[in-house]
Amino acid sequence: MQAIAKWLVARPQYAVVGLAVTLLLPAPQLGSGAVMVLLMLAQGTRLAVIEAFFAAAALAVASLLLGGSLTLLIILMAEAWVPVMLLAMSLATMRSLTLTLQVSVIVAVAALLIFQVAVPDATAFWQPYLDMMNVVIRQNGLELDTELLTADVMTVSAVLVFWMLYTGALLLGYGLYRRLPAETEEYGRFRDLNFGRVIAFTLALLSLLAFVIDAAMLENVAFIIFVMFMMQGLALMHWLHGEGILPMFAVVSVYVLMPFLQILLIMVLALIGYTDAWISIRRRFKKV
Repeated sequence: MQAIAKWLVARPQYAVVGLAVTLLLPAPQLGSGAVMVLLMLAQGTRLAVIEAFFAAAALAVASLLLGGSLTLLIILMAEAWVPVMLLAMSLATMRSLTLTLQVSVIVAVAALLIFQVAVPDATAFWQPYLDMMNVVIRQNGLELDTELLTADVMTVSAVLVFWMLYTGALLLGYGLYRRLPAETEEYGRFRDLNFGRVIAFTLALLSLLAFVIDAAMLENVAFIIFVMFMMQGLALMHWLHGEGILPMFAVVSVYVLMPFLQILLIMVLALIGYTDAWISIRRRFKKV
């Protein structure tokens, strides 16, 4: 990891190559986003933007030569780079990883509310994507149960997936930055992440209100916030390993099993993280 981080910031042309290549790999929001975070933290916003411009220009030329869609490429670059640039700028400004991630929760909830207000017919909005998913799945000999994929499910899933990708890119990029041989800024450790009791209380209140008045919007917001506590549950596992309480095998197993036990594992981690926000598991283990 240190060698990769050192190579990316060694010369501007290496950064351009890193941004361009990772944008073409699966999950570009995570891979290319992490590279962008590293460059912004290590080199500053101005140089990172210049490097992104040259990477974009190189990809645009290649797309035109190969007959690709320039519009789709621009959308991909915007999706992969702009959100993580804002996160990296927030991290450098607030100088706190925990505070930055807390703000990201608020932004994600705001994005959900804005979408629901701006898109009056969410079913019509998601239908082309469902049709596309159905075609791809049928090509693989499977069948898509479209009855389960309602507009609310698609909207909530999209918010959560992009939040996980962007915050994952922030954490990975910050981790690369901290491994640079040169002196770097300390904005906190991921293992110490705690969303705090304010967000935990907000979740409890929203859940209660959603149950009393049966409001789908409140249910969606409450569910999103709850799932986001999985990041705190994951951070707690890293803390337990750092304290010698949890073996490395257990931490690695979580990442290995994540693609296979996605929903179950995320729910378990979210429950652990939410519990930690209320009773501070770290403090209790330190007392022991």
